Amino acid sequence: MSNSSNQSNPESGSPDRIVVASQSRQVNEMMGVQILASGCYAPENVIHNESLAALGYDADWIIQRTGIKSRCRASEEQACSDVAYEAARRCLDQGGIDASEIDLILLATITPDQPTPSTACHVQRMLGSNAPAMDLGAACSGFMYALVTGMQFIKTGTYKRVLIIGADLMSRTVNPADKKTFPLFGDGAGAVVIGPGSDQQGFVSYTLGADGHGAELLELPAGGTRCPATPETLQQNLQYLQMDGRSVFKWAIRTLSDSVNQVLKAANLSATDIDLTLFHQANIRIIDAAASDLGLNSGQVFVNLDKYGNTSAASIPLALAEAQQEGRIQPGQNILISGFGAGLAWGAGVWRW
Repeated sequence: MSNSSNQSNPESGSPDRIVVASQSRQVNEMMGVQILASGCYAPENVIHNESLAALGYDADWIIQRTGIKSRCRASEEQACSDVAYEAARRCLDQGGIDASEIDLILLATITPDQPTPSTACHVQRMLGSNAPAMDLGAACSGFMYALVTGMQFIKTGTYKRVLIIGADLMSRTVNPADKKTFPLFGDGAGAVVIGPGSDQQGFVSYTLGADGHGAELLELPAGGTRCPATPETLQQNLQYLQMDGRSVFKWAIRTLSDSVNQVLKAANLSATDIDLTLFHQANIRIIDAAASDLGLNSGQVFVNLDKYGNTSAASIPLALAEAQQEGRIQPGQNILISGFGAGLAWGAGVWRW
């Protein structure tokens, strides 16, 4: 596999690898569920582009090609469970919900504390909860997958309060020597608690999708059972994230637009009916291109990519919590949510608040 530093520029002259087309997927509706509370956390260590420039990175390239001005990095003492716990605690505090009221904990992450036990179990212990807990791995689409999964338990009446967390320490997955990829990612976490709502609340329409034919476009090659970590894989830097940036960039724009159009059509809504959009915060040019294709204006699209970079599964819940804190989410509004990334996997939906 080619070195990711030669692939991450979406406008490089290198030929495209196979780009998987986003396939039309079934669109569903799931109402009767509401978001009761939200919260987020980002580590205190903020790394600005200027600091990276002093280390030989191109600060102008970072802002022009990605829109990222800074990102947060966890301390050496912090693990994924630590940032997940902070987001969860703030979420519970914001909603006035005690940990004993939580019936299930779902944690979306691709950077767990360890292969087993699940990071969700660590968070459960830290919260003082006795709820069942499990991890869910779908990379940058992880929060959407976890949200839909949690909603199933609410709709069946099995549980009344489900805590859903998206958390990733992406700084642990990127090669510090890779000047095209290393500046793009940051660390953080976001969380929501969902529960029964009115028949006017929940996903008016949503879709989830995946196509493993594009798995090699964005992967962490070594460290699993297919390719266990060895001195040789470490020497080849196969423990770090590798990305075919050009192909992923083009796939993301198309998939984002296609999946959003699917859920809008199913909900009989147009872009003008959307009050706020929460896209996965990967690259400002992906967000701007998709917004333009969909007919969304800048006031309809929430962006905090400039502060946090790409935080994978934390991206959407972190944006949601900040948007709610700023008063940009109100009852009855239509909130467009979309995640997309490694897998290749994606999810989109229109949430009626």
